[in-house]
Amino acid sequence: MAIFQNKYRNESARAQWWDYANDGIYFITICTAGREWLFGEISNNEMHLSPIGEMVYQEWNISFDMRAELFCDTFVIMPNHIHAIMRIDNGIVGTHGIVGTHGIVVGTHGRASLRPTPPPTNTGVAYRSSKSISSFVAGFKSAATKRINEYRNSPKMSVWQTRFHDHIIRNDAEYQRIYNYIETNIENWGKDKFFNNEEL
Repeated sequence: MAIFQNKYRNESARAQWWDYANDGIYFITICTAGREWLFGEISNNEMHLSPIGEMVYQEWNISFDMRAELFCDTFVIMPNHIHAIMRIDNGIVGTHGIVGTHGIVVGTHGRASLRPTPPPTNTGVAYRSSKSISSFVAGFKSAATKRINEYRNSPKMSVWQTRFHDHIIRNDAEYQRIYNYIETNIENWGKDKFFNNEEL
């Protein structure tokens, strides 16, 4: 995990020169509130999802089905966080691909994309593009939280950390390094920062 330690950006300290609704490839991490182990446990190098983890898995896939311009190259659900490589492609006419996650292979759907609506002029009010990484994460977290809190009868209880972490992937070597990190995250869980609840 250390090789990415200085490459995360939280939502309030993101690259000011970059529009996060632009076409691009992103490495994101979303953590549970207090790094609580909600999503399951790892044994014998396999992630065993809890009922809450299953809900998160389902809502993750539903969230991509709802957004034609977003694709997930790979992701993993860990006991207290999610890692993913996401791509925004506003000009692609849907293709078929494979999304890998904790030993389960999920086929993506062919989807026709729409061009993004340009952001409004500056009004002094914070703006989140409807087709940005922030918008996706907010929608996913909201949907998953609703299901989780209904399941455990805990209305308004926090499930997620308020912020998420992202990194713009700039070249093939970096992409491959991060991809391999995600794919081996389960087997390296005992050495991971998130296992020991260390700071990012």
